[in-house]
Amino acid sequence: MTLDMTDILIQSSPFPPIEEVLSSKLSSKGKIKILKILTHYEELNISEIVRRAQLNHATVTQHLDYFKAIGIVEEKSFGRIKIYRLSPEDAKVKVIRDLMESWEHSELSNNIRNS
Repeated sequence: MTLDMTDILIQSSPFPPIEEVLSSKLSSKGKIKILKILTHYEELNISEIVRRAQLNHATVTQHLDYFKAIGIVEEKSFGRIKIYRLSPEDAKVKVIRDLMESWEHSELSNNIRNS
């Protein structure tokens, strides 16, 4: 399945609703994995994201293209190598980071209590 960027570009609001970001036409689990990985690591190339997410290259590329289109991921090129990171200035990225960190903290606390 290919990502249709026209759906993103013709939206009336500048940023899609959260349910669109996390679940749209593409796998929401894969999107969340990528966001989680980018939350933990400052910058990664696509091969490293593919390896850590355990997703195929095409899927990761589609998710990253979507995130770039809505402005939450930035791409830098060094020759043929592309490096991805969460957009540091975007307010929604801060919310994503806070959510991921809070979720992991609560999982850790829950695991400790259940041990």
